[in-house]
Amino acid sequence: MKTSREEILREAEEALRIIEAETLSPEEQERLIRSTVEGFRDYVNPGFLDYRKSVSTDYTAVEWSDRGNRITDVRGKEYLDCLGGFGVYNVGHRNPKVLQAVLNQLKRQAIHSQELLDPLRAKLARLVSLITPGALQYAFFCNSGTEAVEGALKLARLHTKKKGYVATTRAFHGKSMGSLSATAKAHFRTPYLPLVPGFHHVPYGDARSVEAILSGSSFVGDDVAAVIVEPIQGEGGVNVPPDDYLPALREMCTRYGAMLIVDEVQTGMGRTGKMFCCEHWGVAPDILCIGKAFGGGIAPIGAFVSTPEVWKEMIPDPFLHTSTFGGNPLACAAAIATIQVLLEDRLPERAAELGPYFLNGLSQIAMRHSAICLDARGKGLLLGIEFITDEIGFEVSKNLFDRGVLVAGTLINAKTVRIEPPLTIERNEIDYALEKIEEALCDVEAQQKKCVV
Repeated sequence: MKTSREEILREAEEALRIIEAETLSPEEQERLIRSTVEGFRDYVNPGFLDYRKSVSTDYTAVEWSDRGNRITDVRGKEYLDCLGGFGVYNVGHRNPKVLQAVLNQLKRQAIHSQELLDPLRAKLARLVSLITPGALQYAFFCNSGTEAVEGALKLARLHTKKKGYVATTRAFHGKSMGSLSATAKAHFRTPYLPLVPGFHHVPYGDARSVEAILSGSSFVGDDVAAVIVEPIQGEGGVNVPPDDYLPALREMCTRYGAMLIVDEVQTGMGRTGKMFCCEHWGVAPDILCIGKAFGGGIAPIGAFVSTPEVWKEMIPDPFLHTSTFGGNPLACAAAIATIQVLLEDRLPERAAELGPYFLNGLSQIAMRHSAICLDARGKGLLLGIEFITDEIGFEVSKNLFDRGVLVAGTLINAKTVRIEPPLTIERNEIDYALEKIEEALCDVEAQQKKCVV
């Protein structure tokens, strides 16, 4: 060992004391901040520290606790969460019902045996079948959205016996090899080329370009297994497609015998005002991907869901696609409670009601600051405000961080600052966020004018 057993034990004991502590003294706070920064620098990735310097006025801010719609750092500064963990905290931070379900399950069993039948997986699969659109029935549970996409891509090939895929520009489907092949940004793709072959990328929102690939591929005998699409692009810049887009893709996929994979990892679980975003256009996919908010912000869990017809190739060998921790009891307990909270508290309806109110406020702000703002858009509580440059987007995020409001740019299009708070956000908190966004834009716009002079 590089370090003595005794020193390693002291390090572990110190970490466990931090986990156990409800509060820290000022000296303990500073020690934790210092050790966290050093840990990221020496053992995680110092690039994270450089990123934090670019988007915050205090890159050493260390998160400590969360509750409701807010996050508190170790020094006690409180932040209104208008980022929602990029779509994780739909039911709020540490939702009491979700937390209690996980604690109750933890008292009995944390991880399944891998051999006996685990009851919560069966319970959750039925609930997922009941809340998803169309004839979707069978679910495979994994640990993240990118894993859900990987499984969906494999299932499409398994069912259709075809090899190709159609994805879109500005798409984000994850960063594992298959999902990265569908993701559209060269910055993420180029270091890992060659990726999975057979992916065609066409402009998002343009159904004709999809049909051109489907038709051409069919003509030359290189048929497409699936079209994969986000009903609204999140990472791509909160891009809402034309109303006829998803219905057209549904019709084309049926006509050409391709699977329609709808990636609802970010848009699902009530985010846009429906339980699943594709329901806005009355579209039922062949395969649906879920993640992020599925575990209620308490446990990581993802899933891909499909119809009995598509799933039949998975039945002869249920070990054809597996995940050691997928569908574990803690994650299933969190997801079951999340579904109950979403329905019982009518959170999709809440997003449908509060989203236009928030968007109207953002649109008015964007018009007042048209020198730096291009647009405000979104659906439900998946919102974005686009600026004229990436740099302005980063400056706005940094300014809002200083004011105690968390937002962030997107991984594909940093010009757009994404706003997706918990669906539990209160109207007065929206008003507060709008006030701080206006103040931030005033500051950044004044700085831009000063720079021009």
